[in-house]
Amino acid sequence: MRSIFKKKTAGGQPGGRPRAAVEIAPEGVLAAALPGPGAAPVYAFAALPAGALAPGIDGPNLRNLEAVTAAIRSALGEVSPRTRAVTLVLPSTVIKVFILDFDSLPGKAAEAIPVLRFRLRKMVSFDVEHAGVSYQVLSQNKTECRVLTAVLPGPVLAEYEAAVRAAGYEPGAVLPSSLAALEMIDSMEVALGANLSALALTTTITNGQDLLLYRTLDLPEDPALRAGDIQRGIAVAAAYYEDRLGAHPRRLHYAGIYPAADFTAWLADPELEVVELVPLTSLDASPHRSGKHKSPGADSDSEAAPALGTANLAGVAGALAGAG
Repeated sequence: MRSIFKKKTAGGQPGGRPRAAVEIAPEGVLAAALPGPGAAPVYAFAALPAGALAPGIDGPNLRNLEAVTAAIRSALGEVSPRTRAVTLVLPSTVIKVFILDFDSLPGKAAEAIPVLRFRLRKMVSFDVEHAGVSYQVLSQNKTECRVLTAVLPGPVLAEYEAAVRAAGYEPGAVLPSSLAALEMIDSMEVALGANLSALALTTTITNGQDLLLYRTLDLPEDPALRAGDIQRGIAVAAAYYEDRLGAHPRRLHYAGIYPAADFTAWLADPELEVVELVPLTSLDASPHRSGKHKSPGADSDSEAAPALGTANLAGVAGALAGAG
């Protein structure tokens, strides 16, 4: 796991992640690639059969390895990446993310990772010694060091990486969907964000390169109960924003598999403007087929397959935003 959070800066240089990305979710596999210098990303989606993927940290995730591998191969084959290395974007429920405070942290990763593992032992329920761990220093001075840390069970990481390799590609960086989506926030000012899947709601507050809040809330299986949980989750994040900054947030940067209009209706907060990080794009979700789509703002000849399913582009688009 590398490069877990690095927002773009005006005139800044891109990072070093692969120029292709693939997001694996219960609905299907979404791939994206940069065809060449200055070219807009291209996207493709391949659906998964129901039950093929069950994201979580407590057991096997890939219930149908063959189907997942085939979907990865199909979606990436559609976008024809110029590299075999890809950024792997995983559901937010698979990767635990913490903002940890230290007096100081060793400068070398080989020395810092054991320190992080020691702290994480009391914070997660799985084996930390064999877990995938990545980190980024958010801020530091002579007396304090704030560190963004991501961790997921080793067996779970191995499952996803094995599927990517079986499809003929090599996993480079590994990112949770919600952190990847943050790279699409182009403002360096304080920003409230929300990433919504069918399984969970992740709320964030960013301030330039700093991350003030990261909170993932598991949603109930009953769709009728989700709206209330989503409303309460956003209310908690907004209250935290107001407590830290002394003002109610006016804008929420949204990414999700549901239309922004539906999300706005669930919030029922007229003072909060919902802005999509990347407009929701409908793609063909029929088995063994992929829908191709140019990035938002591309030429008007962009094509999408019949709207049999939907895909949220923010995760893979954010992953490519850090490509080098």
